[in-house]
Amino acid sequence: MPYRVHHLNMRMTRDEDRLARFLNSLDGEVVAIIPNVTPVPATYVDFVLVVEKVAEEASGRQAPDRATAQLA
Repeated sequence: MPYRVHHLNMRMTRDEDRLARFLNSLDGEVVAIIPNVTPVPATYVDFVLVVEKVAEEASGRQAPDRATAQLA
């Protein structure tokens, strides 16, 4: 099973709609969403990793680079 990992810079408090649009635009199945929680001085999520399981025939496609996977 091929997987893609997308790195998305975001703020959980204001980027909920953009995250939903990104997830709905994916071709494969979302396996996990892993938040990066900063510990100090204030606890917040600054980026998430989205793990996507892709079909065998789609695995040959180039995964988007980090810049294109950013929430703009």
